[in-house]
Amino acid sequence: MAKEAVFTMKLESELRAEFMAEAAAADRPASQILRELIREYIQRQRQARDYQAFLGEKVARARESVVAGRGLDGAEVEAQFAAKRDQVLKQP
Repeated sequence: MAKEAVFTMKLESELRAEFMAEAAAADRPASQILRELIREYIQRQRQARDYQAFLGEKVARARESVVAGRGLDGAEVEAQFAAKRDQVLKQP
């Protein structure tokens, strides 16, 4: 990927000095480390957004199911899983 953009930012002097020292200790250019951090941040944000969309869709489907009369209340779910647990525990 061509590096055509310049990114300027303000930091506390101490934070910059510590970062530059760590980059030097790792024998890596600071710009390379920052690019990696930015890419990781973008990936995390996209994953979080995708997960929130997934959860939103899942909740919407669950609400539609309840409105359509296909939902179970907590006691019914617990009773079903209690029966399943009993079956599993009875198996040799």
